[in-house]
Amino acid sequence: MNTSVDSNSTLLFSFNENLQYVQYVLYTAADSINLILGLPTNVYVVWLIVTGAGGTMASDFFSLNLSVSEILYILSNLMLIVHYNIQDNGAFWSVGTFFEGFNLFGRPLFQCCICVERYLAVVHPVTFLKYKPLRYRVGCCGVVWLILLGSCFVNMLSNYESAWFFCLIFNLFTLSVMLLCCLAVLWALKRPGPGEGEREGEGMNNMKLRAFRIISMITVSMIVNYVPLVLLLVSYHFIEPVEYFKGSSICFFITVVSGFVQPLLYLHRSGKLPCVTGP
Repeated sequence: MNTSVDSNSTLLFSFNENLQYVQYVLYTAADSINLILGLPTNVYVVWLIVTGAGGTMASDFFSLNLSVSEILYILSNLMLIVHYNIQDNGAFWSVGTFFEGFNLFGRPLFQCCICVERYLAVVHPVTFLKYKPLRYRVGCCGVVWLILLGSCFVNMLSNYESAWFFCLIFNLFTLSVMLLCCLAVLWALKRPGPGEGEREGEGMNNMKLRAFRIISMITVSMIVNYVPLVLLLVSYHFIEPVEYFKGSSICFFITVVSGFVQPLLYLHRSGKLPCVTGP
């Protein structure tokens, strides 16, 4: 009997070690990809917006803040990599956990702002023109940064149960807002505009078709990025801890690696991708 218990304990310990190793490999690979691809892409986006090479500051202000948030998170990955390699449970882990909130909360918050802005521009253009000046965007981003920093502190100081519940509610809310805005924009782009009623059967013009494709890519990107995480959080109390552990590692990999998708879409829209010569 004792031999059997010892054997089971040894197998369980070996299995947990393998899971930790898989998690370590996934986390390191995701952080490395983000450093190699995400950091230069987001830095390039910031440079384009600040210098005015990619468009006006006002129209791209939310994209600028999103890229700054992504850069801060990517740089914090270095601390998490140090933690994984030296098994530090102090400063590196605390700072890394705080900045992890820039990925969990900063990205969906600023993407939410971008989606709402596009929704207003397409569906309610009069309201959009009313709140188009830069000062309104600055005020909105100020509020978003306060919410983001508060969420980062909650993520760092809370126990796992509290952080899980907060993350679930937060992601459900932001995902719902983003999907509703994107679907409303896609529906509006499909409909003929003023003076286009007689050409309804001819399809969309080139500008509307290009906007439709970009919004479609953004919608698919959001679904791939957030839906698995939301489903995993919802199933937290209904699946085995080992399965949840595997799912969280995969979701983390998807979320981190997709950090350079939004800046690539911005570069594509601005015509600044080296491999794209035209719209």
